[in-house]
Amino acid sequence: MSARRAAGMVWFVGAGPGDPDLITVKGRDLLARADLILYAGSLVPPAMLEGARQGARLKDSSALTLEETHALLSGAAWAGETAVRLHTGDGSLFGAMREQKILLDAEGIPNAVVPGVSAAFAAAAAAGVSFTVPGAAQSLIFARLHGRTPVPQGQRVRDYARHGGSMAVYLAAGDPERLAAELRAGGLPEQTPVVVAGRVGQPEQRLERGVLADLARILSRECFARQTIVLILPGESLPGSPSRLYAGDFSHGYRNGTGPPAAGR
Repeated sequence: MSARRAAGMVWFVGAGPGDPDLITVKGRDLLARADLILYAGSLVPPAMLEGARQGARLKDSSALTLEETHALLSGAAWAGETAVRLHTGDGSLFGAMREQKILLDAEGIPNAVVPGVSAAFAAAAAAGVSFTVPGAAQSLIFARLHGRTPVPQGQRVRDYARHGGSMAVYLAAGDPERLAAELRAGGLPEQTPVVVAGRVGQPEQRLERGVLADLARILSRECFARQTIVLILPGESLPGSPSRLYAGDFSHGYRNGTGPPAAGR
């Protein structure tokens, strides 16, 4: 850790899925007063930057290395400025925030994180589906297809599919046949409901519902080439049951029900 501490501040801000209205109020306020905004132009739409103040330095990080992005952020902080590192979605999920924070911490540069809306939640909202269904699916797994960057042993899509919970699969549009094969290898039936969402939250959003048997065909469409997320929703095909929280016979700290007190939901 550096013996000195920078006078400025670096903020990691989740941009959300691309809709400028889905960034948090705190994130939008930081963009409006930042001296430097470092963003991934290949992922963050230009509309996200419209609230930047006049005179702010806007820098696309798409072609930069980790060392180059760090130099920009640290330079701003040591100059006493406010820097925003704008990440698509939420910075904690399949992002490069961790290694950037390590470098900042080592230099004594103050930094903090503002969460963003993940594309998984934006896709579920756009499709009007729920990841959790009482009595059917009570867990959600974020995963990605193994590729140029391997995944650890036991964390492949097929391993998670065996759990029977809902899944949000990132970075899989480039190999639709392999994704479908992984889900089948995990034991999911052909009629398992899926949602495929491309550029969710943006004007060119594409959304299609289907089942596992259709997944490879849907993903092969050109409109799903980039920024596509796949939702696997086994609970959508099951009747499930209403949440016990609102049942008339369910008692809790705010209501006396008509039946005996019950634990859980």
